[in-house]
Amino acid sequence: MEKFEKIFQIRSYECDKFGALRIVSLMNLLQDAADLSATQLGFGFDFCKSTGVSWVGTNYKIEIKSLPKVHDKITFTTWPSGANKFMALRDFRAFDQNGEEIIKATSQWILVDVVKKRPVSLNTYLPDYMSIDEHVIEPEFEKLASPQRIDLKKHFEARFDDIDLNCHVNNAIYPLWAAESLDSDFHEKYVLSHLEISYKKECLYGEHVEVQTEINGLETKHVILTENGEKELALLHLKWQER
Repeated sequence: MEKFEKIFQIRSYECDKFGALRIVSLMNLLQDAADLSATQLGFGFDFCKSTGVSWVGTNYKIEIKSLPKVHDKITFTTWPSGANKFMALRDFRAFDQNGEEIIKATSQWILVDVVKKRPVSLNTYLPDYMSIDEHVIEPEFEKLASPQRIDLKKHFEARFDDIDLNCHVNNAIYPLWAAESLDSDFHEKYVLSHLEISYKKECLYGEHVEVQTEINGLETKHVILTENGEKELALLHLKWQER
């Protein structure tokens, strides 16, 4: 097995007011690289569609040394990095035009029956699943602590444009909601350097969500709930650094 590699050029509409890659764009690039790699290995979108299953991300850990700027060319490398009966791991590295590593990530995924909405065994659908035992970040996805106090609250509605091929809100939107819960003065001063997210429940079109945020210096904790509090959708821990 070889690692999958692809060069992406950062486009203007993927960048924020500072000319740096948006967090939602970064999450989309990670998903794009994962999808292309899985397709090359024979268990991508077409495989899932034909077998009635879907890959669903459950956890991400992302470390950001620097974010690429508009028109930069970056090289993403990704590979399956481990698996057990129900969980598959995938790691990522991103390099700038000088070959310097600027982003690394590890993630955890499950195969879900799209009708029953339940995880299925990898061995049943992918008995020959292979991986490379190499991790850029330790794949220990510990339970994330919820905010202990609420410093900020913000509300969002799941738009039609937020819905992906799995018919629920795309993974990239949750970090966007968490970051958007912080005010503009915070974003003027600080940029994301570390993201850890645990996805709990799917969010559907039209649902109203509330982001509850705790701020401790350059570390923020976020819980995303449906507005009525019936579902906890995701927990996120973010770390920031000065621009």
